[in-house]
Amino acid sequence: MAPQPKRLGDIPVVPLEGGPTGRPQPVQEADDLPEGVRRRIEDHPCYSEQAHHHFARMHVAVAPACNIQCHYCNRKYDCANESRPGVVSRRLTPAEAIDRVLWVAEQVPELSVVGIAGPGDALANPERTFQTLEGIRRHAPDLKLCLSTNGLALPEHVDTLMELGVEHVTVTVNAVDPGVGARIHPWVRGQGRRLHGEAAAERLIRQQQEGIRRLVERGALVKVNSVLIPGINDRHLREVARVLRGQGVFLHNIMPLIARPEHGTRFGLDGRREPTPAELAAVRDACGGDVRMMRHCRQCRADAVGRLGEDLGPRFEREPPPPALRERAGAAGLRRQAARAAILRGMESRPGRAPETMDPSLRPVRMAVATRGGGLINEHFGHAREFLVYRASPQGVRFEGHRRADLYCSGPQDCGDREAVLQSTLRALEDCEALLCARVGIGPWKALEAAGIQPHVEHAMACIEDGVRAVYEAMAKAGQLQPSPAGLLADVS
Repeated sequence: MAPQPKRLGDIPVVPLEGGPTGRPQPVQEADDLPEGVRRRIEDHPCYSEQAHHHFARMHVAVAPACNIQCHYCNRKYDCANESRPGVVSRRLTPAEAIDRVLWVAEQVPELSVVGIAGPGDALANPERTFQTLEGIRRHAPDLKLCLSTNGLALPEHVDTLMELGVEHVTVTVNAVDPGVGARIHPWVRGQGRRLHGEAAAERLIRQQQEGIRRLVERGALVKVNSVLIPGINDRHLREVARVLRGQGVFLHNIMPLIARPEHGTRFGLDGRREPTPAELAAVRDACGGDVRMMRHCRQCRADAVGRLGEDLGPRFEREPPPPALRERAGAAGLRRQAARAAILRGMESRPGRAPETMDPSLRPVRMAVATRGGGLINEHFGHAREFLVYRASPQGVRFEGHRRADLYCSGPQDCGDREAVLQSTLRALEDCEALLCARVGIGPWKALEAAGIQPHVEHAMACIEDGVRAVYEAMAKAGQLQPSPAGLLADVS
């Protein structure tokens, strides 16, 4: 018997270097995209960093079964206080999901995307998934349809996805080497049997790449999610990014491992550590030259509702959808289209301040921002449940990600009394030198300054990028951006 291939280089699926010619292709930024592609992502909060400030998405939990095992996953049920993939409050039938989508779409006019991301795998539940997508397309054709999958069953369903108008597909690819993949996915199930170890990982890799190839050929925009797992695939993800570039993947989302013991995952119970923010940023930077990098992911629940970073789901869980939604769907769709057009006009017309010419040798700085959305610095420090992190440098302002935080101020009687929460937030922002927010109390202000994080409220209600740039330019004029001693901010790349 011929030896079985054990490494991706022996699996004849895609070239490792460049596009079809084998030459590396430049990574296109949003402004460089073809007009047709730009229009397809301009209101998609996951595919467009700018859109995520303005447009909402909705996940419907209609897919409970899964066909692979992942050491970072535990599809915990009915856990409303957790925000991580695979968690839902209630699983829905396709009919329930369609009605809930129409209800949310009627009440949240900025809703632009509906996706199926579990709590299992969308394509391990094809009948439920396709019934749901077909119903949404019939009653709300203005909404974009998305789907997230591990890719094991993807090749056999590409044609159906295209027929349903699903033009945005996310595939989770954590490895392109079966030896690495076997340490993440202990088994996969398909063709009536269960495979284990490297044989399972090899099968998964083959199916993922074949499915991605077919999607790209059909014109779909493919986003790949990769979970960064220290000690397992942290050094390997650069190879993953090179493969994705060769396949024509549109966007790569490298997400940090979530591995807390209380979640009950294998990695959590075994003590596998989560990556630090600096490690995540370094891996993203290392892979960003190969494929467009997504940095604004929130690792959403499988029943998430609202803009990224907010959760409107409980608002729609308290009572069942009202009657006659399907009869009103057409009028609601017209209101959404008008709201969408208004949002896009606002995004295009928002004035931006021209950056000053700066000495290119000045060091970069990370800054945290408190925002309620809309791309504005418009949140009180004490009310923020997360902070967006930006990197400012002479070359411009770049979004780097977000840091979760506990609510510091929960009411007039509690504001300022939660020292443990404040210390947790300071640790989360320890690599930032500035914090921009709408307001901040005297106590937290002093604590931030003592931690080396300078608060700024003078840019309240300004565009985030403009405020960050203005603070950076002020730091430059004050002589605070000269190259620092070795080791200080060494992780800001």
